[in-house]
Amino acid sequence: MAAAKPQRTPQEVEDIIIRKIFLVSITEIAATTDSRIVYLELTAAEILSEGKDLLLSRDSMERVLIDRLSGEFSGAGDESPFQYLVGCYHRAHEEGKKIANMKDKTLRAEMEVVVRQAKRLCANYCRIHLANPELFPSRNSGSNSPLLPLIFGEVGGGSVFGGGGGGGGARSPPGFLEEFFRDPDFESLDRILKGLYEELRGSVMKVSALGNFQDSLRALLYLVSFPAGARSLMNHEWWIPKGVYMNGRAIEMTSILGPFLHISALPDQAFFKGQPDVGQQCFSDASTRRPADLLSSFSTIKSVMNNLYDGLADILLILLKSTDTRENVLEYLAEVININASRAHIQVDPITCASSGTFVNLSAVMLRLCEPFLDANLTKRDKIDAKYVHYSNRLKLSGLTALHASSEEVTEWLNSKNPAKTGATNQYNDDKKRLQQSQEASSSGSNNAGELSNENSARAEKTKYSFICECFFMTARVLNLGLLKAFSDFKHLVQDISRCEDALSTLKAMQERSPSPQAELDIKRLEKEMELYSQEKLCYEAQILRDNTLIQNALSFYRLMIVWLVGLVGGFKMPLPQTCPMEFATMPEHFVEDAMELLIFASRIPKALDGVVLDEFMNFIIMFMASPKFIKNPYLRAKMVEVLNCWMPRRSGSNATATLFEGHQLSLEYLVRNLLRLYVDIEFTGSHTQFYDKFNIRHNIAELLEYLWQVPSHRNAWRQIAKEEEKGVYLNFLNFLINDSIYLLDESLNKILELKELEAEMSNTTEWEQRPVQERQERTRLFHSQENIIRIDMKLANEDVSMLAITSEQITAPFLLPEMVERVASMLNYFLLQLVGPQRKSLSLKDPEKYEFRPKHLLKQIVHIYVHLARGDTNSIFPAAISKDGRSYNDQASFVGLLIYCILFSRNFIVCITIRKCNLTGNSVQLFSAAADVLHRIGEDGRIIQEFIQLGAKAKVAASEAMDTEATLGEIPDEFLDPIQYTLMKDPVILPSSRITVDRPVIQRHLLSDSTDPFNRSHLSVDMLIPNDELKARIEEFVRSQEMKKHGEGLSLQSTKATIQTTNGEMLID
Repeated sequence: MAAAKPQRTPQEVEDIIIRKIFLVSITEIAATTDSRIVYLELTAAEILSEGKDLLLSRDSMERVLIDRLSGEFSGAGDESPFQYLVGCYHRAHEEGKKIANMKDKTLRAEMEVVVRQAKRLCANYCRIHLANPELFPSRNSGSNSPLLPLIFGEVGGGSVFGGGGGGGGARSPPGFLEEFFRDPDFESLDRILKGLYEELRGSVMKVSALGNFQDSLRALLYLVSFPAGARSLMNHEWWIPKGVYMNGRAIEMTSILGPFLHISALPDQAFFKGQPDVGQQCFSDASTRRPADLLSSFSTIKSVMNNLYDGLADILLILLKSTDTRENVLEYLAEVININASRAHIQVDPITCASSGTFVNLSAVMLRLCEPFLDANLTKRDKIDAKYVHYSNRLKLSGLTALHASSEEVTEWLNSKNPAKTGATNQYNDDKKRLQQSQEASSSGSNNAGELSNENSARAEKTKYSFICECFFMTARVLNLGLLKAFSDFKHLVQDISRCEDALSTLKAMQERSPSPQAELDIKRLEKEMELYSQEKLCYEAQILRDNTLIQNALSFYRLMIVWLVGLVGGFKMPLPQTCPMEFATMPEHFVEDAMELLIFASRIPKALDGVVLDEFMNFIIMFMASPKFIKNPYLRAKMVEVLNCWMPRRSGSNATATLFEGHQLSLEYLVRNLLRLYVDIEFTGSHTQFYDKFNIRHNIAELLEYLWQVPSHRNAWRQIAKEEEKGVYLNFLNFLINDSIYLLDESLNKILELKELEAEMSNTTEWEQRPVQERQERTRLFHSQENIIRIDMKLANEDVSMLAITSEQITAPFLLPEMVERVASMLNYFLLQLVGPQRKSLSLKDPEKYEFRPKHLLKQIVHIYVHLARGDTNSIFPAAISKDGRSYNDQASFVGLLIYCILFSRNFIVCITIRKCNLTGNSVQLFSAAADVLHRIGEDGRIIQEFIQLGAKAKVAASEAMDTEATLGEIPDEFLDPIQYTLMKDPVILPSSRITVDRPVIQRHLLSDSTDPFNRSHLSVDMLIPNDELKARIEEFVRSQEMKKHGEGLSLQSTKATIQTTNGEMLID
């Protein structure tokens, strides 16, 4: 029977475990033993000198470790101290698993203590070694931290140990990193952590969305999850880099988070562009790629970017949850926002400003931070304090353009609210300037700066703002500088592509007509530009347009924004207060502008609005689009109409938006009214381009109004407004509608004539080829430019005439007012003359539809307006107005010639007037007859034609009566003539400023377009006119006396005629 194996003592077991963990021996090593085990001769000698057994114990464990690390042993190979210590930790872990199976509980507990101590020693000496690498010799100390590969392996990156500091291929032993980063000695750990942060920052420098950044991002998240890691990051000098020359781009490249935020698919300046190039790799030669390949690229980029957003948001959330690090995070965000304020400019300097990618990424991250207070009921909006805009020393908001108040008004209001603090505020501003100068001069740490900043903050405003408040306003600024700026850049990029396409088309057309080497080079250059533009466009589409989650998160944020803003004026109710509350008036204008821009952009992206609640947006737009007392900028209010234009059911392709127009209470009550008001207000925007801007804005309004006219409830509201505002806003609306119609059609027709001249030049091939190349290029560009102008102007003119046609059928009274009827008649006569008069043949085009020129349809609409107004004309004033128009009936040149003829040849003026009257009425009949003939040919309704001919006959009669009246009055005294139109005044009024007397309808017509005295430009309104009753009585007396005189002359003429007839009779008898 075999002898029983002798039982080992606890000391022996402990000795064995320590030897295995540290790969050491204090006795001579046999040749067959593991070559990694080293003989610690000095340690053995020391133990023997102390009179102890040659056994390793927990008491000697640290001495053993120091001796092993300090000595140079041939068996250790190329293993670095760090690798050795990590290996020891791993072996300790393995020994711990074996110990767990020991049956002797007492022995097991003692050995577990040994293993724990070994692990703790390994982690401690790892820290000591990494913080002080010179303490222990190492044959292969790399420049990168050997800790980083272990972290990558821990966070799931798949990297193996040794990537930075040597081989080995081992992953981080379980529990090692937690043990390593749990050290209470922050200073030694801080040095290691700062090195890790710098390496992580460097690893993603100039990395694009297609680069390998995932491991570094996860590692950063892992490190900040430890209190020491978060604290070390906040203390790092590159958390918020300081310096005299610090700018937006510099902080993006040098701060720890900056390079992570820079990772993007969006285009950037060449020097800073990340690699691999997303445009080149995913979207080169996109026109030849399969749609499935493009969709795959879109999906990949969207997924990768959302992983980045989530990782960055998680990092910031961890740091924000701790009161120790929250302030540092808010300071960093504020610094990035403030230093990049110039990104809001139209032209952004890529050298001094952070990239679009950085701010789009930051936009997505900030929206994730806002999610807790973007619930459906917006229950936490009361946490947002409007005073933050004026009193926050963290975020610079006070200098931004306000919704209504000027900077002087804001200052005055703030001082009036707190006059005792006026001096303190001035002192605070002085302190703030000195602080900035001090920081720029020294670029030192922020401790003293923080103390002074806190002191100033307390002096300016004692309120402690909630995180929700700070996050809300920071997100609003980031979106303005990031996502919304990217929308703007994308829009400009699309415009550049369009211009490039036009130029390329023009060059190719020229090259076909007359080939030249220079043109060929220009074509190749433009094709290369088009390829780059196409790649950039698809990059924007991949990261932003295809990410509906990003768009919808932004919409949720701006829903909160507009609900909060409306709360400043008393909530969603109409009418608005008489005066605008200063809390609302002083809010940054871009808060509203960004909301509108986002809605416009989102409305054009398929499915982006699915599930989004739009009611509050609709209420906001209706409330403020016609309220210049609340929102001063007319272009901003016009942008609200653009939003509604996108939401029209026929435009959006969705019936969901129809309820916003047809079943929305505020919409039914105020939408048409406010659209009409805005149509009038937009005449004067204050911009140097206001004349041209108004046409585009009114185009959107006209499309909306045309749609609303088809909705019975809105049409009824429209009729009611026309009745209530007959001499108010509706009359102004009609006046500007007519003005625009005349200008646009006149401009279009003149451009058609110019276009035909250019076309004739280019069709004469022989002469065209003889011209210099540059001249041909310029004339070709002019030709295409004229085509675009005609197309746009004609489209707008058609729209305006259509509006007049559909509304005049049911609303005629405003058209027939004294101050309006002649204006309407003049417009209609002019259109009729152009369409059926002598000039019509010169307006023929090969492809009129290409230019939106539809003369047949236009003529029908003009005639319908004539007929509609004739039907509503119960006082027969419309025919007289038609006959008074100079362009169709009163050929002034002929009339002046007639006067000269009378003077030179002493002809009887009455006879000449009679001749003129015959010519006049003949012209009217001829013009209306020509129009009737065309209407028959194009298939117009016979009843309409008949009514139109009857109106022409009435106009003929009215013209004849007008000539009789003119002849009756004879020479009119100058004081009875209106000084503007030189016609006999019927209702003279005195202008209060210039004291000049004019006819009331004439000055009222002028005031519809211009609220100034035409003689000295001082302000003037209808209610300021002073009736000149004395002059009116004299004019009436003059008219009566002339009529009586004429009547007497008539009787005398009859008597004379009778006498002449009698005499002649007698002579014949004789």
